[in-house]
Amino acid sequence: MKWEGQRESDNVEDARGGGGGGGGFPMLGGRGIGIGGIVIALLASWAFGINPLTVLSALDGSTVQTGGEQRPVAPSHPQDAPARFVSVVLADTEEVWTQLFQAGGKTYQAPKLRLFEGSEPTACGMGQAAMGPFYCPGDSKVYIDLSFYQTLRERLGAPGDFAQAYVIAHEVGHHVQHQLGITQKVEAARRRQSEQAANATSVRVELQADCFAGVWAHHSQQTKGWLEAGDVEEALNAAAKIGDDTLQRNAGRAVVPESFTHGTSEQRQRWFKRGMAQGDLRDCDTFAARQI
Repeated sequence: MKWEGQRESDNVEDARGGGGGGGGFPMLGGRGIGIGGIVIALLASWAFGINPLTVLSALDGSTVQTGGEQRPVAPSHPQDAPARFVSVVLADTEEVWTQLFQAGGKTYQAPKLRLFEGSEPTACGMGQAAMGPFYCPGDSKVYIDLSFYQTLRERLGAPGDFAQAYVIAHEVGHHVQHQLGITQKVEAARRRQSEQAANATSVRVELQADCFAGVWAHHSQQTKGWLEAGDVEEALNAAAKIGDDTLQRNAGRAVVPESFTHGTSEQRQRWFKRGMAQGDLRDCDTFAARQI
């Protein structure tokens, strides 16, 4: 991926090294969540979901408390290569989605991307590095501890810069859902559903974010031509590694489709490819699809 020399985003907040929200576990309903809950949330958030804090909240049966004030950080252009890469990818998502929203008669409000280490208070609760990257609709921010990329490469077996770009594009896809009002409608529906039905709805949410990531990739390549041989395969490999069925098998558990919240490896790859094929948002209506 030829990313060097490309524009960097002005929407990056670099909170690394500032202590973030401190150590410890997220607080739910006034109580701490033990390491077992963190591990379960980690398995779910490895699929790059909307917000792994939702998983912890579900485990505890209560609401998430913020756990502290977020330290103000001015937008910056980090100098280290991993952070610069993320900033370049974010900048390109801004350009693509601004154009696509304008074509639809809408205005795109770009999200902030906050780099942190260890833990960080958010409008959705206390974020932990162990949860992986996530998007918080409460403050319209994507959160990532860049050490996740080492996990992606070494533990999940998904190396490559475009695999890393896919992570950002997926989370931005959730922001697009929020901007379009999809997130709000889905959350209202899930509150009225059984656990199994809510899980099925979550799968459609996640697959649509994968499809939106593919839409971005299509238009990004059309404009910049910066993808190289093997880049798309890197993203598809990442999608395969974080399918619910693959995660359950790798954890030594039985594959239980009723428990899926993100989709199978095959589904995640297919919806990413579907979005990338034509770059058309209309191809990403997972909620209207009879079979996903």
